Amino acid sequence: MLTRLDIRALRQRSLLLDGARLDSVDEIVTWFGAMQAQDLASGLWSLGMRLAGNPADARAGQAATLAQVEAALEAGEALRTWPMRGTIHLVPSRDARWMLDLMGAKPLAGAAKRREYLGLTDDDAQRTLEVLGTELRGARLTRDECIGALTDAGVNAAGQTAYHLLWFAAQSGLTCIAPHRDGKQTFALLSEWAPDQVELSREQALATIAMRFVRSHGPVSVKDMARWTGLGVRDCRAGLVGAGDAVEEVATEDGPMFMAAGLVARGGGDGAEAAAVWVTAPGFDEVLLGYADRSAQVSADDFTRVVPGKNGVFRATLLRHGEVVGTWKRAGGAGAVVVDVESFRRLGAQDRRDAEHAFTAYGTFVGQPVEVRWG
Repeated sequence: MLTRLDIRALRQRSLLLDGARLDSVDEIVTWFGAMQAQDLASGLWSLGMRLAGNPADARAGQAATLAQVEAALEAGEALRTWPMRGTIHLVPSRDARWMLDLMGAKPLAGAAKRREYLGLTDDDAQRTLEVLGTELRGARLTRDECIGALTDAGVNAAGQTAYHLLWFAAQSGLTCIAPHRDGKQTFALLSEWAPDQVELSREQALATIAMRFVRSHGPVSVKDMARWTGLGVRDCRAGLVGAGDAVEEVATEDGPMFMAAGLVARGGGDGAEAAAVWVTAPGFDEVLLGYADRSAQVSADDFTRVVPGKNGVFRATLLRHGEVVGTWKRAGGAGAVVVDVESFRRLGAQDRRDAEHAFTAYGTFVGQPVEVRWG
């Protein structure tokens, strides 16, 4: 039977936080299936800390750079949209449509009620699809340009209504969020930005998302999968059955769970023992967002410090051996990135030095040295 310590260690391996890095953004996002990216900066670092650096750049070593990740997104290796839970995720570009079809039905079903609350009509929603379908043809427009086009067409696109209408267009499979242009969010037609979409039956889609979730987050419970996907428990169980020999059920002290077949035997990546000790995860990383029950990674008391006020805003976390032992935030600084760390427990001098060394990969990512300040 797996203990919570076992679960924590195995999840660190599944989450690609054991020192193993993949060679492309496409590989990382395909491994996960979807990665929380409501906050773009956090989503970029979630990719960066799992991506191998450019071997031609001796300074980067194993660490990736922000430019490397942004170039991959510009090349279409992944895109952002609302595939599940009405929340923006990074997904493999070729898989966006079947993911929207599979997991977007429930959010779309509740859209009419939300429109009524916002003072919008079903005609406004349909008009939005028509306007954006025309204005985005062969183009890539900023958020403001999309809102301007809707306003010019007589659609009420002010404030919260604008967000809802842009969400609705993407949730309906018409648009997707393209990479930023000059620091501004842009939108494109999904059919143009990622034309080569994979087609899956519902059964195949359930099996695929189940396999990817278990592979990237396991050991996990059915409840974890239901929360992550927004699907019902029956669909989640069907997906796990459909995944076949790719997943295995295991007994844990928290009840039955599922993990990728061969996970225990897979072991860590090159240099995993040193790299896996400390992880500087961004806010909203899958290390916490991917679970209904996060007790293997963070205690209930410490979780209140990760999400103060229970407002859904996750702070960036510092992990030691897969356990959250503090939070961190980037502060201003001239010529360097200043990181303020709030530790949840007393750390010795060596632990602090090791934790500070873990931030060097983040410094490589943003292209500046990092200065760590302890609170």
